[in-house]
Amino acid sequence: MPVVMSDKAFDELVSDALDTIPKELTDAIDNVVILVEPNNPESPHILGLYSGVALTSRDHDYGGFLPDTITIYREALMDVCDTEEQLRHEIRVTVLHEIGHHFGIDDHRLHDLGWA
Repeated sequence: MPVVMSDKAFDELVSDALDTIPKELTDAIDNVVILVEPNNPESPHILGLYSGVALTSRDHDYGGFLPDTITIYREALMDVCDTEEQLRHEIRVTVLHEIGHHFGIDDHRLHDLGWA
């Protein structure tokens, strides 16, 4: 049975996941906004999405861009989890996965790292 919780409680779990990221990495994150949405209307089963220009793809011409976005999809994550502990874990993995894309890490490597 899917986990059900308030938007506020879910947002706190996302915040908790962000708090587990080492300071060295958070200091390197540049021009990114983290959003929480109910689901992705085009792909309702995806758990998160990074949109932007990865740090490894930015060059001297990068500037004046809107922030990259990392979107975490609340309903999709709650649908795949049976317990709050499982949801906490899946949120952390999803947040790390999408931040990994910001650093230019591809899905294959993220999977090897256990962040897929």
